[in-house]
Amino acid sequence: MLLPTDDTGHPLAERFRHFIRQQPFPCVGAKSALSRGQLKVLVAHDIASDADDARIYPALLAFICRYRARREQFQSFAVVFEKSSNLSEEAFEAALWRRMQSLSDHDSGLGHAQDPRVSANPDDPHFSMSLGGEGFFIVGLHPGASRKARRFDHPVLVFNLHDQFERLRAEGRYDRLRDSIVERDVAWAGSVNPMLAQHGERSAARQFSGRAVPDDWVCPYQRREGAAQWDAQQVAADLRSGAFVAGQMEG
Repeated sequence: MLLPTDDTGHPLAERFRHFIRQQPFPCVGAKSALSRGQLKVLVAHDIASDADDARIYPALLAFICRYRARREQFQSFAVVFEKSSNLSEEAFEAALWRRMQSLSDHDSGLGHAQDPRVSANPDDPHFSMSLGGEGFFIVGLHPGASRKARRFDHPVLVFNLHDQFERLRAEGRYDRLRDSIVERDVAWAGSVNPMLAQHGERSAARQFSGRAVPDDWVCPYQRREGAAQWDAQQVAADLRSGAFVAGQMEG
C-alpha cells in the first residue's frame, strides 16, 4: 500500500468543492461536511484502471480512523478522477463496481471482516459496501449522468458512512434530512429520482452509480473472504499512532 497524500490544494479537489457549494446542489449533508472541513478529497487518475487502488484504500482507512476517533456529523471521503473520458452511464457503472470489487478484495486480503451491521449481499435491502470494518453508501458522479446532482465534469466516488445514517435515525433526524435532499433535488432536476427507495425496501447498491437500473439488474459485485495477506490490526494501530503521517501526507 502507498501512503495517503494530502490533495486538498489540487485544482480538481477545489473544483469538486465548488460544485458542492453551488446553491442548487441538493445534498445538504455534503454541504455540511464541506462547511465543517470534513470532506476529504483524494485525486486519482482513471476510474477504469486499478492503478490508484493502492492509494485509495489506505487513504480510506485513514479516513475511517479519523472518524472513529471523533464521530462528528457529517464526514465524507471523495475520490475525484483526473481522466474525464466520455463514459456512458453503463460504462461508468461498470467502472464503479470494478473499483468496489478491487477495494473489497484489498480489504479482505488485509483480514478485515464484513461490518456486521450491514449485509455483504448486494441483493439484500440492508447491503452496504464494507471497507475497514465500516459500511459505506457510495455516490457516483460523472459527466454523462442523467441526474443533475450526479453530473460533474470528472468521475467521482463519494464514500458516506453507514454509521452516520444510523446515528441520524437514532436521533430522529434522518427523515427530515432525506426529505430536504429529495425536495431540493426535485427543485433542481424537475423530477423525482426514480431510484429512490426507503431504507430496508431495496438494496442501496441499485443507487450507487446514479443510473436508473431495470428491475432485473444484477449487481456485478461479490464479497470475497480469504486468508489475510496483511495484519489488519497492526495496520490500524500504525494509522492511529501516526506511522503513515508526515508533513506531505494527510493530517
